[in-house]
Amino acid sequence: MRCPLGLAYPCHDLLHPTIDVTLSNPTPQAMNLALNLAHQALWLTSPNPRVGCVITDADGNVLGQGHTQRAGGPHAEIMALRDAAARGHSVQGATAWVTLEPCAHQGRTGPCCDALAAAGIGRVVAALTDPNPQVAGQGMARLAAAGVQTHILDAQDDTAVQARELNIGFFSRMERGLPWVRMKVAASLDGQTALQNGKSQWITGPEARADGHAWRARACAILTGIGTVLEDDPQLNVRGVDTPRQPHLVVVDSRLDMPLNAKLLNTQGTGDQARQIWVYTATTENLDKRAALTKRGVTVIDMPGPGGKVDLAAMLRDLARREINEMHVEAGHKLNGSFIREGLVDEFLVYLAPQLLGPGQGLANLPALTELRGAVQLAFHAVDRIGPDLRLLLRRA
Repeated sequence: MRCPLGLAYPCHDLLHPTIDVTLSNPTPQAMNLALNLAHQALWLTSPNPRVGCVITDADGNVLGQGHTQRAGGPHAEIMALRDAAARGHSVQGATAWVTLEPCAHQGRTGPCCDALAAAGIGRVVAALTDPNPQVAGQGMARLAAAGVQTHILDAQDDTAVQARELNIGFFSRMERGLPWVRMKVAASLDGQTALQNGKSQWITGPEARADGHAWRARACAILTGIGTVLEDDPQLNVRGVDTPRQPHLVVVDSRLDMPLNAKLLNTQGTGDQARQIWVYTATTENLDKRAALTKRGVTVIDMPGPGGKVDLAAMLRDLARREINEMHVEAGHKLNGSFIREGLVDEFLVYLAPQLLGPGQGLANLPALTELRGAVQLAFHAVDRIGPDLRLLLRRA
């Protein structure tokens, strides 16, 4: 099974002691269908996990199906129950196949485990245990206490692997208290992201640029540095993708140099899906600029670190508290270098164009090494052709 962006991912095992029954491979077709439904929620559910649910009868016939809606809306299990009711099907004794353990807490919506039990579901099969400490096995435990059979897939099952990878940011936030940081870079074959004069449009082709917008769309937030804002005046929003929401925007701006006429300040939108703009700074000066940005709806956050710079690690912890699961970094070589030197990048999304630019601006400002063993070691996880360019997905070895 491959995700809609064409990537096959590795995964870490996830077992929970309250789940005492596993299903062996091959994965039942209903669970694969649930995973496909979860993929349909890729650009929708942030900050909630992307989950799919299928309800089948004893013969494997689909009674109802659905995926989680946007935050505050119904979860996958509720959508599947509603779908079954709309079709006129009874779910008494039926099996619910869900890609993540049904929730057991009152959040924006009620507990899905209670809704399944109340509907008369006879068995629940989950691909994964929910890492949220408010759930973490309690959903399956409450179902079992209500007389519902509970099962979880083997951690090595391909569907379980894909279900976790589809929600890698949610797992990161729940387990580490940090968003999953993905750094996107477009470079020439000799590793240049711009010419010496700063020109970079366009190194990669239109297909790679469109693919990059799809990756933006799945993120909870896009992060850049003030240098990129001043040099390129980007919008840093999603374009050309039919997404119901724009990722929030984070700007690292140590001295609060943000221009009040920057294009990105005009991308907030309105309504319950409005885009938040967070500017992290290390200065307590420039009070007029702070007041003007606040008036524009920007949240200015003090996060001072050593050397008058923003404390990037503390910033990421703060963003996790703001429910950011996946952080998409599109910055210049200086800020990229800071993230890499501090070990804050979980994944690299690199587009390589088949051209040589010669001296220019590299993808990251890193110190010169005297020993090869000092290199940042990465491992390829996927290599794909996107138009004339290559897309590389790498993680730390």
